[in-house]
Amino acid sequence: MRRALAVPLAAFLAASLLAAADPAQSPPPAPPGQAGAVEITVNANAGLGTLHEAAYGANAAIWDPHMNDPEVARLYKRAHIAAVRYPGGSYGDLYHWETHTAPGGTVAPGTGFDQFMGTVRAAGAQAVVIANYGTGTPEEAAGWVRYANKTKKYGVKYWEVGNELYGNGHYGATWETDDHPDKSPAAYARTTLEFVRAMKAVDPTIKVGAVLTIPGSWPDGVVAAGDSAGWNHTVIPVVAPEIDFFTVHWYPGTSIPDTTGDVAKLLASPPGLAEMLAQVRADVAALGGRDVPLALTEVASNIGRNVHAAGLFAADAYLTALENGVFTVDWFDTHNAVERISTIDGETDFQDIGFLSLGQCADGVCEPPVNTPFPSYHGIEILGTAARPGDDLVRAASDRAKVAVHAVRQAGGDLAVVMINKDPATAYPVRLRYTGFTPSGRAPVTYTFTRGAATIVRAEQGDAYTRTLPPYSITTMTVRAAKGPKPAPAPGTPTADGVPGGVTVSWPPAGRTVDRYVDRYEVYRQTGADTVLLGTTRGTSLTLRGLEPGASYTVNVLARDRAGRLSRPSAPVTFTAPTPPDSTCAVRYRVTQGWGRGFIAEVTVTNRGAADLTDWALTFRFPVAGERVSSGSGGTWTSEGQDVRVVPGEQAGETTRTIPAGGSVTVGFVGANEGAYPSPTVFRLNGTVCSTL
Repeated sequence: MRRALAVPLAAFLAASLLAAADPAQSPPPAPPGQAGAVEITVNANAGLGTLHEAAYGANAAIWDPHMNDPEVARLYKRAHIAAVRYPGGSYGDLYHWETHTAPGGTVAPGTGFDQFMGTVRAAGAQAVVIANYGTGTPEEAAGWVRYANKTKKYGVKYWEVGNELYGNGHYGATWETDDHPDKSPAAYARTTLEFVRAMKAVDPTIKVGAVLTIPGSWPDGVVAAGDSAGWNHTVIPVVAPEIDFFTVHWYPGTSIPDTTGDVAKLLASPPGLAEMLAQVRADVAALGGRDVPLALTEVASNIGRNVHAAGLFAADAYLTALENGVFTVDWFDTHNAVERISTIDGETDFQDIGFLSLGQCADGVCEPPVNTPFPSYHGIEILGTAARPGDDLVRAASDRAKVAVHAVRQAGGDLAVVMINKDPATAYPVRLRYTGFTPSGRAPVTYTFTRGAATIVRAEQGDAYTRTLPPYSITTMTVRAAKGPKPAPAPGTPTADGVPGGVTVSWPPAGRTVDRYVDRYEVYRQTGADTVLLGTTRGTSLTLRGLEPGASYTVNVLARDRAGRLSRPSAPVTFTAPTPPDSTCAVRYRVTQGWGRGFIAEVTVTNRGAADLTDWALTFRFPVAGERVSSGSGGTWTSEGQDVRVVPGEQAGETTRTIPAGGSVTVGFVGANEGAYPSPTVFRLNGTVCSTL
């Protein structure tokens, strides 16, 4: 972020054994006047992972004179902020902790590391510390670890190596200070390993993170002169064997102009974040060879920062990230500054990216008193009424784009549903259906944050199946579980490994294996908010065969006890079904350049057959709707939606009409993307599924 004031295995069961694991609990018939209600589906058997202890976070910065106000610690605690990042965005690459200086930047009084840790402890939170890569050294970082964890015994667990180092000028733009003579991603990767080793030599229990770019945001995919790949594809293979997590940042929207239409686009953006995170995780798995956790250590709205919509965005963005493999989400930042006064749909926007007011004035207009929460704060605060660390995120879906929904199976057994109405003018009646969960007859507990409100309102009324969402609101509804015997414990986190003809999913047992608690295990695929039974076993692994080549599968494992009750789901595992290794054709797809909203891809098609191929046609499908072909070379390209087809064409005066036996043809295209641009995973040549290389 830029600086502020100066960011033998059991048999595989056929897919016909589908549908939900347990019968759905449906609402009664719609009462008169609710025929057009929004339909919400919650599937407690489709697990998305457990909420981490550091899930809700924020940034603090040494330029902020109110960073350590006692009221700030109280407000952190009220919003269940459990992680606070320091010393503040790009200042992380300026700040020298021993002297408490940031040459070229502003350091406010009372913002030293010990004072910061006092606030963190008062809030019951933990620190996320940025070690100075840009103007510091591995030795300086190791000294900070020693002071924090050996001398002061603060127990700081999470450390990052630098901030947005891809903004160091290597790609043209410079907002991040970096004194290293070599500013390439390769140099960052090599030097980061030096930081990791020096810091862990002091305290091997700490977790150290490295910087990645997020798809669809410059300079992701850009290949600079002298480099062989972009930032992520260079950094991941080098540091993944030793790093503990990767960090990404996300600032959707543009600050100019501020219009209601732009805000509507902002509110529609979180599903795109899910796609971006999926692409990062796939790249890490493919290039790094293992699943490395992600941290979204900076996120904020770039438009409508202080209006009610920012609260809706914050709630949706936090839960979307946490559902998609992120363990901590940190708002940027606690306090910032007035940047520009504007009015959006009747609300004053100070363009202050902080979630607490700094009490500043501009153009004769003043913010509310210092430490007054903005709507973005309340959007984070209300999440604590639904989901706390140790609770399980589960799949939920809405049939209306204007209503976002998330769901949580709480540790005590109850289920919370978070519903966000993004329409500023319309109240929506909703009808809820549950799978894998049986509500009690007691009234749910609701918390609501509405437009113009300075507080969150609690109520206990109605039923588990119907609700009306006020315009521009966040509603959390906790539905109490019906009483019954305790089911088997959930299985451990599964892994997936390719084997000839399929994929083997393995998992740690749920308590004791196949005994009076567990009769068998069942593997389910998530398909939207529904689940499909893929197979069952009395062991702790299952090989899945007959998978659709190239398709992505997200699966959970559940234990069923002898009484027929299902456990909670395991954490999910996502994998891509392999393409046939012995196909008569093979395809290599490679992105060679990118610039945030566009990319260049090269596709090499190899004929492994014994005869030449003439008048061939290659088809594939983009994984997400935001990708498309703008123009192509080496053939004639056509597309319809996400489906793409290329047939032979003239290139540099030579025909590509025939692919000789044992030979290859290379074609390419310029692509456009809105956000993520993951690579296609299955290619067909004249209808035959090819091996993907």
